[in-house]
Amino acid sequence: MTTPALILFAHGARDPEWALPMHRVRDVILARSPGTRVELAFLEFMAPGLESCADALVGEGIRHIAVVPLFIAQGGHLKRDLPLLLDALRARHPGLRLDLAPPVGEAPAVVAAMAGHALAQLDAIPGIVSAA
Repeated sequence: MTTPALILFAHGARDPEWALPMHRVRDVILARSPGTRVELAFLEFMAPGLESCADALVGEGIRHIAVVPLFIAQGGHLKRDLPLLLDALRARHPGLRLDLAPPVGEAPAVVAAMAGHALAQLDAIPGIVSAA
């Protein structure tokens, strides 16, 4: 039995500060589960890409990777681009088990947290009483 690794997969941006929230997600995972192998990978503009990240993990002996898209919803990148990337990785590493999680934005707890955050903004407006 091999220890699985997580790849947190995000879009990427030209501004390096854009990735700071993804690094914080990684830090929380490591704080909650110190032995977990977790890496960040990006679709474009930032390194590492998904392919090189997965290749490095496989090179270290990892044989099971769960890819967790840090996207709000399923758009073209998750419907078209990501399946092609995963197919290419499976072809290059036949013994690799690759699991794809739903985008984090579709998780009920994330939806509830976003709604709570939005409702909390009402409290910041003088004279408005929120229903929360």
